[in-house]
Amino acid sequence: MKKLTHPLSISLVAGGLAAVATFVMTAGAQNGTGSIAANENLETAIFAGGCFWCVESDFDKLDGVLETISGYTGGATTNPTYKTHTKQGHLEAVKVVYDSSKVEYGELVDYFLRHIDPTDDGGQFCDRGNSYRTAVFVETQDERSEVEAQIETIENAGILPAPIVTRVLDEAAFYEAETYHQNYYQKNPARYKLYRVGCGRDKRVAQVWSGEGNS
Repeated sequence: MKKLTHPLSISLVAGGLAAVATFVMTAGAQNGTGSIAANENLETAIFAGGCFWCVESDFDKLDGVLETISGYTGGATTNPTYKTHTKQGHLEAVKVVYDSSKVEYGELVDYFLRHIDPTDDGGQFCDRGNSYRTAVFVETQDERSEVEAQIETIENAGILPAPIVTRVLDEAAFYEAETYHQNYYQKNPARYKLYRVGCGRDKRVAQVWSGEGNS
């Protein structure tokens, strides 16, 4: 960010205001983090649905979701980065932190499946390759059973144009992505919108799930 040149008196005032603003924002962030940590109903779930910018954006709209974190998981190495995760077998994924008293795990799974193309095994939309394949990472047998039951119900309903290929995998180590990827859709709204529209994500999701209304 470029600094403006001001007379000394204005600089002092601006500096004082900036210090106050920094204090307020820091205190607010700490209070927010504390309130999440103190929540007795706090749970996490991990989903891979292609570009993690989009998965974050989608889940942040769901009531009961407290935080979303972009990252990498499912590969054979530790500490992957944006530059190395593809070769190391990791998927782009999002850890969803949620209040289980407001939204149940099954609701998260249902919401996730309806915001991706679960019939595409080669990636998602314009993003191709293993790192963009879809998966639900489960921590318990109950979670696995829930995901598999939902997939079976959808398959039996015959509402999709092809079989579901979204994998159900055991939860693995999750590595947070670089800071500039977190909340990308909020930090760079114009670029994010251009990418999302250009990639055809929403258009394809609507097409894939269009048969639901006829079931």
